[in-house]
Parts: sequence; C-alpha cells; structure tokens
Amino acid sequence: MTAGSTDRFDGEVAGTRFHVAWVAETGSTNDDALALARAGAPEGLVVVADHQTAGRGRLDRRWEAPPGSSLLCSVLLRPDPEAVPLARAHLCTKAVALAAAAAANAAADAGAVLKWPNDLVVPYAGGVRKLGGILAESVVEGDQLTAVVVGLGLNVDWPDDVPAELAEIMASLHWFGDGLPIARRPLLEALLRALEPVYASLLADGGTALLAGYAAACATIGQEVRVERASDVLRGRATGLTADGHLLVVDAGGVQHEVVVGDVVHLRPQ
Repeated sequence: MTAGSTDRFDGEVAGTRFHVAWVAETGSTNDDALALARAGAPEGLVVVADHQTAGRGRLDRRWEAPPGSSLLCSVLLRPDPEAVPLARAHLCTKAVALAAAAAANAAADAGAVLKWPNDLVVPYAGGVRKLGGILAESVVEGDQLTAVVVGLGLNVDWPDDVPAELAEIMASLHWFGDGLPIARRPLLEALLRALEPVYASLLADGGTALLAGYAAACATIGQEVRVERASDVLRGRATGLTADGHLLVVDAGGVQHEVVVGDVVHLRPQ
C-alpha cells in the first residue's frame, strides 16, 4: 500500500459525529489537529495522513513509519467539562484505544489487546508485540478543558524490511490476515464507528462503562510488571484500575501502589 492509494478520502463517516480530512503528508497529525482546535474547529474532526515527517509518541519519542504503511490519525474531541474534567481527559485516550482494538480485530484475526496506558499489543512468538500507540494532548483555557486531540499510529501494512531496532518489538496488522494489504479507509471507518458509542458512554456516565470495557481488554491487569516512573522503578503485579483509570500495582511486600503516569513493561513469568 502506498501513499496516494484509493484509501484516501475526505468527508463524513455515516452514523457518527466524525468527519475526515486526509492528506498525503504532514509533519504531525496531532499538531495539525491541535492548531485547528485552537482555531475553533468543531468536535469530530479527524486528521489523517499517509506519512508523517515529525510524528510523536509519549515522552517526545519519534514515531516513524514508511509512507502508506500505517493508519496515522488524530481525533478532535470536545467533551463536556462537567462529564470529563481536565483530570479525566486521559479517558479519551482509553476510548480511542478500545475502538482501535475492536477495528483491528475486525480487520484481521490479530487478538489485539490493550497495554496500559496507551498501547495496542498482539500476542506473537511467545510474547507480545506493539501494534499501535496513542498520544493524547489537551487544549486548556484557564483551568477548563476545551479540547482533547487523540492521535493514533497503527501498524497496518509494514514492509518486510523492518528496521533492526524494531524487528523484535513491533507487529503489523496484515501479518494476521490473509497476507494481502489491509485497506486503511475501511479500517478508519470501523474505528470511528466503534468510537462513537464508547465516547457517547463516556459523556453519559463520566467513564464508568468505558473503564469496565477497558479493564476487560487490558492485558496489563494480572501481569507481573516493571513500571518506570520519574522518580523510581516499581515492580509488582498489576491488579486492576482505579475509578480514575490509574493502574494498581501490588509490590512484593504486599503494598498497593496507584500509578498515575509511568512506562509499563510486562515481565515474563520466571
């Protein structure tokens, strides 16, 4: 699949609040969506690109993918601040993660699950590999959340010559299908149709149903993990989520920790 394929389209996704603007190349779909959000663009805008020249992941890591190989998109949401205050804006990330996993598993028999806080992973070669990552960024005026931009990079049709530094950690969705390229347009539409009811439930109940669905799909829960935090490294078993979506980890001494931010590594059983 190459940039310029018939995947690209602009317009409304029927039955949803989402409308797509698809370009061949940009620096970062998140940057574009944030600029449009600050300029007053309405909720539901989805910026999609065949290729990003300055894609970003968490902690300002670069996100690089060959042109046309991945679904690269950013969704602009404007949740009601009464339902989703600033401290719970990260639940928009979990909504997109759930929808992305559903769309990936519908497109191919990948068995995609979620890795807290923001990754999609698939079982492969006796372990798990990363299928996609999500980065959410907020627009705040005063102390009030006015917009959330949720960016997704989902590996769809990567070439066989994967860079050496990624060869043992990444997966591509087409590995789990019939070997043929997977069209990104229907994958995007499936994602947005799955996102519509998940996001609506977030607005309706503040995240109760969303977190229940996320916990059920989260492979991190029940795992022995290493959590790399700004001040320390925590090891233990991930046991669940708080009502705010934070990860609960019980260390070897039986002490429970609430992890708000951190990089999580799943540890294989000894």
